[in-house]
Amino acid sequence: MFQMKKNKNKVIAVVGATASGKTAYAIDLAKKIDGEIVSADSRLVYKDMNIGTAKPSEKEMADIPHYMIDIVEPTFEYSAGLYVEDAKKCIDKILERGKMPIVVGGTGLYFRLLLENYEMPTVKPDKKLRSELSNKSYEELFSILQDLDADAANSVEKNDKKKLIRYIEIVKSLGLKLSEARGIKDCEYDVEWIGLNFPREILYQRINDRVDCMINDGLIDETKFLLNKYGRASNITETIGYREMIFYLDGMMTFDQAVEKLKQNTRNYAKRQLTWFRKNELIKWNCYPEKRKNKYLIYGNM
Repeated sequence: MFQMKKNKNKVIAVVGATASGKTAYAIDLAKKIDGEIVSADSRLVYKDMNIGTAKPSEKEMADIPHYMIDIVEPTFEYSAGLYVEDAKKCIDKILERGKMPIVVGGTGLYFRLLLENYEMPTVKPDKKLRSELSNKSYEELFSILQDLDADAANSVEKNDKKKLIRYIEIVKSLGLKLSEARGIKDCEYDVEWIGLNFPREILYQRINDRVDCMINDGLIDETKFLLNKYGRASNITETIGYREMIFYLDGMMTFDQAVEKLKQNTRNYAKRQLTWFRKNELIKWNCYPEKRKNKYLIYGNM
């Protein structure tokens, strides 16, 4: 078992923006150091959401055990709190086997709660409040949270109504701003932080190329499949990739407009991810993925 000072077990965290090559990097690293991978991506937990989330393929995962992928259906409301509980169990089992846990992904909140010293407040769901808020638009919800807690409102990804509702619920229940309600804890692991990044023009080109690959691989058909199987579950309609294809399928955008919007939204998401991760001063940046066959890897959403 890996032991560090103060009797803390070591965990490696690989973070960065979407399309920065985290999946390939982590798999190579796991092979070199006898590691196993725990996903920290809020969309990879959902079954059948494959192309639109750039989920690693079975072939990519074949040699290295992966956890926290395909664990619930898109209709299930999987929270950050549940993620922390489940991911810790995975990490502890990996450590028990004498392997190195490598936590890989782009969801900053998951990392903050799992491997940093932040702790989300425990607030039970308010069904009545949720019912009232669910009928409001993103803009209306944003305005409500903006009045209650501007910092919390500005931290939410655009069109993420579910998170806005949850934050409103927490702030109203506790009568505190989210930053005040969050507790501070001592992280139970000794974490080595690795940050992957590219110069902006290269990252944006990787994002654009990957969107083109997603389209060619069947993103439209996958969107149709998800809608037929699960209906318009918010975890589908509010996910970048499926959201834009739904606009196209509904006749609200042309195909070209939807593809360009998907590229733009993904680039904006990458900027927000990097802004989040750069707040962590422990991350070692400029750790560029290797070139392979003279081409930067395109896939790998983690």
